Amino acid sequence: MLRVRKSAVGWAIALALTAAGLTPASPAAARLTIDWRPCAEDALADDAPAECGTLSLPVDWNRPRGERFDLALARRVATDPAARKGSLVFGPGGPGDSGVDRVVNGSSRFSADLRRRFDIVSFDPRGTGGSHPVICARDLLARQPQLIANQAQFDATLAGNALLRDDCRARTGALYDHVDTTSAARDLDAVRAALGERQLTFHGSSYGTLLGERYAELYPDRVRAVVLEATMDHSVGTRAFLDTQAVTAEGAFDEFVAWCARSTDCALHDRDVRAIWAGLHARAERGTLTDPDRVGVLLPPFELSRLAHKKLYDTWRWPGLAEWLGEMDASASPTTALPADARATGDAVAPYPFAVFCQDWSLPVRDYREYAGHLRRVARLAPDLRYPPALFALVTCLGTPTPVANPQHRLRVRTDVPLLLAATVHDPASGYNWATNVARQLGRHGVLLTYQGWGHGSYTTSACMGRAIDSYLIDGVVPAPGTTCPAIEPEV
Repeated sequence: MLRVRKSAVGWAIALALTAAGLTPASPAAARLTIDWRPCAEDALADDAPAECGTLSLPVDWNRPRGERFDLALARRVATDPAARKGSLVFGPGGPGDSGVDRVVNGSSRFSADLRRRFDIVSFDPRGTGGSHPVICARDLLARQPQLIANQAQFDATLAGNALLRDDCRARTGALYDHVDTTSAARDLDAVRAALGERQLTFHGSSYGTLLGERYAELYPDRVRAVVLEATMDHSVGTRAFLDTQAVTAEGAFDEFVAWCARSTDCALHDRDVRAIWAGLHARAERGTLTDPDRVGVLLPPFELSRLAHKKLYDTWRWPGLAEWLGEMDASASPTTALPADARATGDAVAPYPFAVFCQDWSLPVRDYREYAGHLRRVARLAPDLRYPPALFALVTCLGTPTPVANPQHRLRVRTDVPLLLAATVHDPASGYNWATNVARQLGRHGVLLTYQGWGHGSYTTSACMGRAIDSYLIDGVVPAPGTTCPAIEPEV
């Protein structure tokens, strides 16, 4: 559980001053340090050794003398000390992804030049991974429906979500109510101070871009460089959130269909992919479609859309998606099967990273009639992937008390250095429509760098994008407005 350290009052005051944008007048700031030690596991023996540590931070930044938690961090130091420029902090996505795992098992995500010049640092955001995760009863999590069919189920979902929130709060403690991204941005500034950096060099991916955006709003004078790869638009309400996500998902499916038509690497080449998909969707609606990857498990329509959508994230997964669809198309209807959401029940606990999302987004829906209207409109916008994952976000956060801790708003960033938005035209999750809208909000305080290809993210996909991002992070070179990188055809 959370620990109270009354002996750390001086440290807490220093942290509170840091969060408020003030410089402590005492040497207390010097005690903002991380005790780095070798990580228990290290998957990249040929790189700089991975080091792990923790940083004690307030649960509630408005009460710096109250309860604290330990933020889990990891780093790999610059491989060339003579060329070192500082620390590059990576903001993981999700919400719920582990930055510690990224460093320990995947710091090669960054170029050799970045690893030569920067300590690569990341962390598990508060409430996730090794940073006091939000935990809840597994049976309550299992009760959450993926879709709502009528008013009675709508009412039951409201009641079930309320029970879930109470259970999570009881099991997690005070941190449960403080896992929003504004609190995480204050954590990030404490990390910057603990690393001894006057300004922050940051690369956020997907949900991690929300952290970069919020940090730039709160601490504009402390920004050295901020990359927002696969940008989140935190200005949209319920309808716009669903619509932009539906258009994005359907566009990604369109690109997959077009690839199948032109590539012999697609197992469905020269076949009518949309007709095959429509047949699978109809079987899912009837409850007669099973998952070839999980023997005897039924795929309801939402789960079918969710799994297909996930396989659109990277072009190297497209051949596998085609094979998966082909296997289901050729399979017979089952006589008996298990539902896709059959999970272990009981008093066991499970992590619940969606708690972060529900404190960052207010997506109110009055009743089932309004919800059903959203379903119909989304189906018109995305006739193939008519159940985008955004619908589950809506259901999961239904009934969340308002105002949420970090509500949506138009960005108010006034940094001296423009933020760099790295956007992919055919991103299946963080749509290009989000990136262009965020770029408009940032104005001269942001620059949009566009990859004309496919996939969720672009830094490791396109050498052109990688070079531009490295140049920005290392030397502060901002691409000219309108800079684009050409698409790279999907490879098997």
